[in-house]
Amino acid sequence: MSHEKYQECIDECLKCMIACNHCYDACLKESDIGMMRNCIRLDRECADLCELAARFMSLGSAYAPQICKLCAELCEACGKECEKHMHDHCKRCAEACFSCAKACRKMAA
Repeated sequence: MSHEKYQECIDECLKCMIACNHCYDACLKESDIGMMRNCIRLDRECADLCELAARFMSLGSAYAPQICKLCAELCEACGKECEKHMHDHCKRCAEACFSCAKACRKMAA
């Protein structure tokens, strides 16, 4: 498959990766870092998987739909965790995660 077919999902994955990286960095600077532990972990995992998904889609890999299915699950989990926190960076990250999960589910279908 041509990567152009995946472009919308690639764009969402890259936006999510950036939002998760920003949230990860900002969470590390919060005063109660212990409370942010799960958010930090999920931010890191989500950013890495979004980057991998975008890379596989850009290659037109036959495995891209499977990776995107997993990416949607992880984005959903990260978004739900970020929603629990009141920080602006967490709210923006949750929005990006949910948008990416939607695009990945659509692409993987």
